[in-house]
Amino acid sequence: MAGQGWIRRGFYIAGALLLGAALMAIAALMAMDIPRGAAGMAAKGICSAAFVAGRPPQTLLADEVLPASPVLQLISVSVDEASRSVTARFAGLFSRRAVLLPQRGCVLDLPPSTEPAMLSRRDAPNAGQPWPQGEAPLPPAEWGNAIDAAALQRAVEDAFIGAGNPAAANARGVAVIHRGRLLMLRTAPGFAAATPLHGWSMTKTVAAMLADKRAAETDLSFDTPVVNAFPKAREPSWVAGWREDARKQIAVADLLYMRDGLANIESYKPGGEVPRMLWGTPDVADFSAASPAEAAAGTRWRYLSASANLLSAVVRGRFASDAEYWAYPAKALFEPIGATTAVLETDTAGNWVGSSYLWASTGDWARLGLLMLNDGRWGDTQVLPPGWLERASTPAATQGAGRGYGAQTWRIGDPDEGDCKGRGLPADTIAMRGHWGQLVAIVPSREAVIVRLGWTFKKEQFDGCGFVANVLKALPQ
Repeated sequence: MAGQGWIRRGFYIAGALLLGAALMAIAALMAMDIPRGAAGMAAKGICSAAFVAGRPPQTLLADEVLPASPVLQLISVSVDEASRSVTARFAGLFSRRAVLLPQRGCVLDLPPSTEPAMLSRRDAPNAGQPWPQGEAPLPPAEWGNAIDAAALQRAVEDAFIGAGNPAAANARGVAVIHRGRLLMLRTAPGFAAATPLHGWSMTKTVAAMLADKRAAETDLSFDTPVVNAFPKAREPSWVAGWREDARKQIAVADLLYMRDGLANIESYKPGGEVPRMLWGTPDVADFSAASPAEAAAGTRWRYLSASANLLSAVVRGRFASDAEYWAYPAKALFEPIGATTAVLETDTAGNWVGSSYLWASTGDWARLGLLMLNDGRWGDTQVLPPGWLERASTPAATQGAGRGYGAQTWRIGDPDEGDCKGRGLPADTIAMRGHWGQLVAIVPSREAVIVRLGWTFKKEQFDGCGFVANVLKALPQ
C-alpha cells in the first residue's frame, strides 16, 4: 500500500511538472503574441480561401494552415457560411474572427454585427472563350513552328509534379503568354480556371501599379515627402510624429523603391515583424510607421513589406473617402483588363494590405503580367500611365542588392544582382514574386509572360528561375 502511495504521488508530481511545462510554453508563446497571431492567420487565410476563392472549407485547415508551422497544430476553426465568417481558436483559449466584406475581402476583428458580403460565383461566363475574353488557350496546332511545343508542354507538366500534395511542390496554376497569345493555362485538380489564388508578395507590384495610376490622376509627384502627400482631412495620425524627426525626409519614391531607411525588419518567424503586422495589428500602416529612422532616406535599400503598406496608406490619402479607395482597384485596374476574379483585401482599419493580400485566378495574374509587358496598355485603352514598365524596371539602387529590385518589382534577370543571374534569363526579365512559390515573370525582349502559382512550403521544392528558363527555351528567340 505504501508503494502504491509513492506511485500515486509520482504521478501527481509528473502531472504537475507537465502542466507547469505546458503553462510555461504557453506563457512564452503569449510573450511573442504567437497565439493571437496564429489564430489571426488561420481565420484570415481560411476565410479568404472559402469566401474570396470559393473553395470548399472542409479541407482548408489541413491544406492551407497546418503544414506551415508546428505551432499551428494547436489551431481549430469553425466556418459560418451564413455570416461569411471564420473563427479560429488557439489551444481553445485565444480566438480571432474574419468576415467577408464588399470590396475589402476577408477582414479580421470586425464587430459580429458587421454586414457580410454576398458570395459571388467564380464561374466566369466567358471561361470557355478564347483569350483574353475568356480563359481558353490557343491550341498547340496554332502555335506555329517557331515554338517547341513538346518542350513547352514538358516544362509545364514538370511544374505540376507534386500538385495537390502539401508536402511537395504543390503547384496550383500555370500560364504562358507569348506575343499576346495564351499558349498554356493549366490548374491543379480542385482548382477551376476562375478560382482566385493568393499572390502573397506579388500583391506589392499590383498595389504599386495602382499607386502609379492614382499619383498621375491627382498630380502627386513621387518626389513629394510622405508627410506632404496627404490632404489634411485624410492625414493619418502617425504623420505628425514623422514631421518631428528625420522621417520627414522620406519621399513617396523611397516607399516605392524600398529606400525609406526605417528600422523595420522583414522577419517571418513566429512572433516576427511580418506576422505581427499582418495578423497582430488592426492597422498595418500605423504599425509600419512606428519604426524610427535608421538610415538616411534614399540611401539604403532593404526589402520590406512595411514599405509597401505605407505606400498603400499614401494612396488611401489621395481619395476623398474610403468607399472610393476600396472600389478603386476593381474600377481602375481589374475591370478594364477583364480581371473579374481579382480582390485586393484590407486590414481592419481599412488600408489595402498592399504587401500581401491580392487574390486572382491564374488567368487574371497573367492579364496583370501582360498589362505590365504592354506598358500599361490593354487593347486600345491606356489603363496605366505610359512609362510604368520603365519605372518598375528601374533599379532601386545603382549597386548592391537593391540593383536587383525595381518599383515593388524584382529585377530577376539583372546580370549583377538579379536573383536569377547566371541562369540564362534575359537581362530585362522582371517579376512579381510571392511567398511559397508565387511568380509572374515578364520578359519584354521575348514578348513573354510566365505565371506559376502554388503553395510550396519548402522553398527548395520549386526552382522559379529554372522554370522560367525552361519555358523560354521553348519560345522563339
